[in-house]
Amino acid sequence: MKPKIAFFDFASCEGCQLALLNCEDILLDLLELVDLVEFREAISETSAHYDIAFIEGSIHREEDSKRLLDIRSRSGYLVALGACACNGNVQARSNFISPAENYKLIYGEAARDRVQVDKNYWPLWAHTRVRSVEEIVKVDYYLRGCPMDATEFLTLVKALLTHQIPHFPENAVCVECKRNANECVFDKGMSCLGPIAYGGCDAVCVNNGHVCDACRGLLPYANVEAHNELMLSKGISKEAIKSRYRLFCSAEKMSQT
Repeated sequence: MKPKIAFFDFASCEGCQLALLNCEDILLDLLELVDLVEFREAISETSAHYDIAFIEGSIHREEDSKRLLDIRSRSGYLVALGACACNGNVQARSNFISPAENYKLIYGEAARDRVQVDKNYWPLWAHTRVRSVEEIVKVDYYLRGCPMDATEFLTLVKALLTHQIPHFPENAVCVECKRNANECVFDKGMSCLGPIAYGGCDAVCVNNGHVCDACRGLLPYANVEAHNELMLSKGISKEAIKSRYRLFCSAEKMSQT
């Protein structure tokens, strides 16, 4: 029997799954090796057990936590797929505002008035904190990025199916910028998180004239203090620096400062 692979989505745009669906050649290779038993974007089948479960999206609600725990209990390997699952992504910025205030800001004066009248009124879906997948369950491997890289996806799957340990170098984005002969964006008077962010994306944003926003998360050895001093020395305000750190990494510990 072929190994069973499943995809599950939580709070996200489902862009990582769509990125995979757009790579028909990779999917054809994959389907020769495995059975896709759950993939809402493509099929409706289900299974009681998964050799590899891919989790896309961050966790907002307790009912999602319970669902994730159930998936983990039925999975051989569990992989966090994309920035939402790996590090909370942009929706985790709401961690710095109370759920009540978030609700009022989104739904306007009517919601504001309702909350003031009835302090116990909250929609059932109201969350307490946006969390990455690893804050709820053990994660075996990570496919980082917004969206994830399809080539890394296939590398990971083939390694697991052949009982090898997948390895993705923990290099900063700066390594890839150097390799691509990019001019450092700091020299252009712009701010960049490349020195402290996971590479593996081939510095695609900088290659195309943007900056690195650290969508792949922060390196475990990142010297955030030195990077902060560098940003300040370039004339970037403390508030702007804090906002940059929180853009994709608000579920990571450093962004709580």
